[in-house]
Amino acid sequence: MRFDIITIFPKIFNFYFNESILKRAQKKGLIEIDVHDLRRWTSDKHRSVDDSPYGGGPGMVMRVEPIWKAVKHITKLSFPRKRESRSWIPGQARNDRKGKRRVILFSAKGKQFTQADARRLAKDDQLILICGRYEGVDERVAEYIADEEFSVGNFVLTGGEIPAMIVVDTVARLVPGVLGKKESLLEESFVAGDSLEYPQYTRPDKFKSWKVPKILLSGDHKKIEEWRIKNSKIKIQKSK
Repeated sequence: MRFDIITIFPKIFNFYFNESILKRAQKKGLIEIDVHDLRRWTSDKHRSVDDSPYGGGPGMVMRVEPIWKAVKHITKLSFPRKRESRSWIPGQARNDRKGKRRVILFSAKGKQFTQADARRLAKDDQLILICGRYEGVDERVAEYIADEEFSVGNFVLTGGEIPAMIVVDTVARLVPGVLGKKESLLEESFVAGDSLEYPQYTRPDKFKSWKVPKILLSGDHKKIEEWRIKNSKIKIQKSK
């Protein structure tokens, strides 16, 4: 699976994507992550990606033109043409394309990203992630270029870079082979609707006065499973 991230701060991603599971997944060829500097697709000497909003108002708005050029370039360069019945030009006939590519814009007004979305996106071959900045992004990006618009919570961030990391991390771990054991995906939180994973413990069984529940030390697998189901439900109730 391939992730292409469009941003004006490409260095932000260097450390996170070069550690732990994501690093190993890239080395194995299970995923590809490319970070693209949006300023490459500007035409003025200042490499401007933003401008003042029509109608007035505070702040600056990211321009549609360099984003359109960036997405067009990435779709032509990085995604094999043979996997689509026709080449796709951003903003044109999106409903007719048959390749498993999806363009995502991050903004505070987008749909809140969930684990269900991650499972759905993991079935695609390529995600192009557009990181907004400043006061926002020209609405024509959401209307004509992006397939979906996501936020990661009911709060405002300075840009879409952290949401992009969240989506890459969440989706990549669902790609077959990325996690060491596929069973790890079966018993974690949000696998079935709003279910949350049961509490986990490891050695020592007693630290200070804090003890591991006796049932987990019993060796009775049936009772342990019942305990886990019961405590998963308790966590669901507490979280609401």
